Amino acid sequence: MRLALRIAYDGTAFYGFQRQPDLRTVEGEIIRVLTKLGIIEDVESSNFKGASRTDRGVSAFFNVVAFDVASRPDLVRPEVLNFHLKDVWVLGVAEVPEDFHPRFWAKSKTYHYYLIDEGFDEKAMRECAKLFVGTHDFSAFARLEPHKDPVRELIRIDIIKRQGYYVIELEGKSFLWEMARRIVNALRFCGLGLLTGEEVERMLNGEYSRKIPPARPEGLVLWRIEYEGIEFRGDEKGIRKAKRDLFERYSEALTRAALFGDLLLGL
Repeated sequence: MRLALRIAYDGTAFYGFQRQPDLRTVEGEIIRVLTKLGIIEDVESSNFKGASRTDRGVSAFFNVVAFDVASRPDLVRPEVLNFHLKDVWVLGVAEVPEDFHPRFWAKSKTYHYYLIDEGFDEKAMRECAKLFVGTHDFSAFARLEPHKDPVRELIRIDIIKRQGYYVIELEGKSFLWEMARRIVNALRFCGLGLLTGEEVERMLNGEYSRKIPPARPEGLVLWRIEYEGIEFRGDEKGIRKAKRDLFERYSEALTRAALFGDLLLGL
């Protein structure tokens, strides 16, 4: 039996998603619990795979891992797994075909970036965002890896204004390393008047001497991955545990934000 987990996590608690020796990672935490409970024997025999290898500091509301169950499939439930996991929450489980690979079966991925309003020219940001939509060579807006094709299709960018900040929503079929964060920083620079639409167009056409640096990873969350015919199901107790843990983090962050807000007002 092959199962897939829909997971959420606080990326600031880990050294990225992909397992690394002697470092705490999202994959490492999940594998630790699955082997502890006897659900899998090891990574190789279980054909353990992940959908997206998010960077250090990047969070997720919807990432996916899949594995072949060695025994005890009855334990593969959010209620059980969330009791043992720390800083990771299982929000759903799905039985999947034997050849299911969470990265290659994904139809699209959606990221949200939370960008504090620095007095942006919103119209300039929106005009800049239109330039990225479609199929382009994103070499100027990514950290390239050997043998990786820099051409990607960005399906849409939505800029959602909130009170004091923006949510930048990016959907694409696949993303290069740091691509989402570098595009966000380009939008930020356009909103601050530091970058023009003409310069962005030239960069997309390969005319550049310097790349756009990435925005901070803490503002990015993998929000959604689309699959065809895969349905993830949660349970009430498991979701309640996730809500409780997330509310604690929300309360702590809000308290700190209020504290520093008053310090700024007092200067």
